[in-house]
Amino acid sequence: MQTGQAEPLFRMEGISKRYGGVTALEDASLTLRAGRIHALLGENGAGKSTLIKVMSGVVAPDEGRMIFDGRDVSFASPAAANDAGIVCIFQELSLIPDLSVADNIIVSDPPMRFGMIDRATQRKLAEDALARAGASDIHPSALVKDLPLSRRQMVEIAKALARKPRILILDEATSALTAADVKKVIDVLKRLRDEGLALLYISHRMHEIAELADDCTVFRNGNYVATYKAGTKTDDEVVELMIGREYNHVFPPKPVRQVDQPPVLECQGLGWIGRLRDISFAVRPGEVVGLGGLDGQGQRELLLALFGVLRGTTGEVKVDGKPEMISSPSKARGAKCGMALIPEDRKTEGLMLPMTVRENLSFAALDRVSNAFGIIDTAKENALIDEMVKLLAIRTAGVDIPVGALSGGNQQKVVIAKWLMRQPRIILLNDPTRGIDVGTKQEIYQLLRRLADDGAAIIFYSTDYDELIGCCDRVLVLYDGEVKRELAGDEINVHNLIASALNISTAEAAARVGGRA
Repeated sequence: MQTGQAEPLFRMEGISKRYGGVTALEDASLTLRAGRIHALLGENGAGKSTLIKVMSGVVAPDEGRMIFDGRDVSFASPAAANDAGIVCIFQELSLIPDLSVADNIIVSDPPMRFGMIDRATQRKLAEDALARAGASDIHPSALVKDLPLSRRQMVEIAKALARKPRILILDEATSALTAADVKKVIDVLKRLRDEGLALLYISHRMHEIAELADDCTVFRNGNYVATYKAGTKTDDEVVELMIGREYNHVFPPKPVRQVDQPPVLECQGLGWIGRLRDISFAVRPGEVVGLGGLDGQGQRELLLALFGVLRGTTGEVKVDGKPEMISSPSKARGAKCGMALIPEDRKTEGLMLPMTVRENLSFAALDRVSNAFGIIDTAKENALIDEMVKLLAIRTAGVDIPVGALSGGNQQKVVIAKWLMRQPRIILLNDPTRGIDVGTKQEIYQLLRRLADDGAAIIFYSTDYDELIGCCDRVLVLYDGEVKRELAGDEINVHNLIASALNISTAEAAARVGGRA
């Protein structure tokens, strides 16, 4: 216990949790105090998710105790934890798409009148929760399915605050948010801390930790490593605690581009119902071309258009110099085009969570692992799966366990691996490192460069400026559905990225980032 501070509001001591032969937590401990933001750090698979599932009543620990407000507690369900005042915002949204925002926010305990839901009161409660979450611009009557991912995340935060928690747990709650929304959430969390809440904050964004956290605890491989006051360790020291080895934050070197090679993919005047406007560019074999700009400026739509998901696109797409009508994902991933799309949301768009690692890996490449009669060649399937598991260093207890049992970083590796099973020539990536730990990010950066060195043409959308600078040979910056600027070489820096993203001069951008190079 730190001297001069009040008794902890919540403690976990000696918590262990095992799933068969896999130990998710071993003798773990955690201490939270009211009026403080406590960051929980660690790689994917470090035990963070299991810890908060124990804390919030999702799973029961095999050993250990929890003390809340001086009393031993245990929770048989999330509802029991919520009733006690512990509310968790998980990385995977719990919203019901076909219900309104108000219905979702007040779903657990709607106000009743004459045996019916009191809609006026429900709307007022939802408006109050949205305002408290810094999202008063979201209409309570809007259907959740009509909101973009970043706005749904704000509704999830409002839903948690409507339960009036004493302890609020946020698991990568900003990973899907725009920069403007992140700023709002940070302001909200600081206000909640000042109101006396205890907040447990999980994020792989070190700048958010630096701005928000009062205390930090590091976990590694299911074990408690250290607790320290925020600001007392450098980022590199923190990462070394997380990964258990010396950390060198470097991106793989970029080779000199061969500009005389013919493009493998070309777009000319690509447009789509006002969201994409006259987009033209080309990507050569071995290139990593980034998509920059503020979130929601058409980057995702561009990737979906290239992959044949959107209807009514205009303009021309060429593959190997020949025009192609890519009218569906099946045509995009077919032999002529050879495309793969790594989607934004691995949980809902990239994986079938109840199915096994093996099934998820094989699904996109059944034609490669089947004989002429459509029967799966088990030996060939096993060989390809083993190759992918080794190539991406997928950490799993076996390929026959549900993919939903893997950590977020390893699930993302499975999404990438299943498309690599098809040996694509053109790889489209939609913010693939969102919610991924720093160690796994490094592995993905190395993989992208290796794929490019092997001749793949890669289009890489990222909301992280450092990734665009470190990974990409060129960056196309989008603004309002148009390519405002193409950056290459030394032009790819923070000033130019921000200036182009905001459609302002580089001098204004330099002022906004305080002279950061």
